[in-house]
Amino acid sequence: MPMIRMRIFGNHDSADTLINTLRGIEGIEHVEDVDEESMDEMRDDSSSSELVDDNPGSIVRVEIEAPGNKVETVRNVAELGARELALMVEFVDEF
Repeated sequence: MPMIRMRIFGNHDSADTLINTLRGIEGIEHVEDVDEESMDEMRDDSSSSELVDDNPGSIVRVEIEAPGNKVETVRNVAELGARELALMVEFVDEF
């Protein structure tokens, strides 16, 4: 069964809403929010790592196990849901 991996960027509550939407797709076997490193570890520019951020976002890594015929549905639901929730999703091969 194919494993879909994606990163969700934005508000964590909105990301949880999107994850719950994905769990509601018929035929989906497994949707898991896997632990994510902090934003400070992900910053490329170390000069900005100590600045105050008025709108802190988060990155949530999600793994979804779906039958082959549901992969495109998962991707479409994730992209449309992200748009509606002011999130960004990135599909990746591995984290």
